[in-house]
Amino acid sequence: MLLGILRCGTMAAPRKPLWSQISDYASIGFMFPACVVVGYLSGLALDRVFHTSFLYIVFLLLGIAAAFVELIRIVNRNSK
Repeated sequence: MLLGILRCGTMAAPRKPLWSQISDYASIGFMFPACVVVGYLSGLALDRVFHTSFLYIVFLLLGIAAAFVELIRIVNRNSK
């Protein structure tokens, strides 16, 4: 009981099981390409609709940014 008490007087949160953490990190391998492909394809579709040639780059960058945001969320969730 005393080992679970932190310096500030609160109880330490129980850690997630190892297999749960492994599955969270393994999902990154699917999430990264999915975000990039969805961003690229949506930008490509908007380029065809509006007859432009730059929106695919914008949405590709947004997809990459979304992938990194999700990566940071997963790492923060498992480090607590």
